Amino acid sequence: MSLIKLGQSRGERPSRANSYSPAPMSTSRLELALRRMSQESSQHEYDVKHLESQLVENLSNFRAINGLLQDALGSIQRTTKRADTALNTQIPHISDELDESLDALAELAEALPTIRTQVADIRHVYTSGRQKAQSLVDDLTWLNTEFYERWRTIIFTPNSPVSLRWKALMRLVFAISFLMCTWLAWIALSGAYRAHRQRLVWGDRLMS
Repeated sequence: MSLIKLGQSRGERPSRANSYSPAPMSTSRLELALRRMSQESSQHEYDVKHLESQLVENLSNFRAINGLLQDALGSIQRTTKRADTALNTQIPHISDELDESLDALAELAEALPTIRTQVADIRHVYTSGRQKAQSLVDDLTWLNTEFYERWRTIIFTPNSPVSLRWKALMRLVFAISFLMCTWLAWIALSGAYRAHRQRLVWGDRLMS
């Protein structure tokens, strides 16, 4: 009986060992699960922090964009007010000035032929005055010229500012004077030649 009990007791020990063997396996699984959960929680915490930083950055960008939109909206509102003010005040003033300008242009168009005639008269008077002034300058220049130069210009050139009758008279006097001088020179030369011949003749007679 004791041997049977001992055998039974020995046979019961392995069964107990077999009954307690799953405990270490469940502990390792639990540790592995805890590690996985801690890693996942760390990853989730990192993801949450990353998401939080992105949310903060996006929020700051949104605030900046909102500020820019508010500034743009304010500028558009101010521009709209200015445009309305210009539309209500300046455009009627511009229309009045345009009407006045059109009236002035119509008056100028009516007065343009008269002004053109007056300008033509002024131009004619200016041209005649300039010609008279040039004539006076030429006369003064002619009067300040020496007598010999004036005499030579009248006789030998057609540019002298004297009448044709005076030119003809001066040229006739010059021609008569020239002919008389030529005739006197011819007489003098003839007399000298005769005197020279007579001197030769009287010399020959005296020598003989």
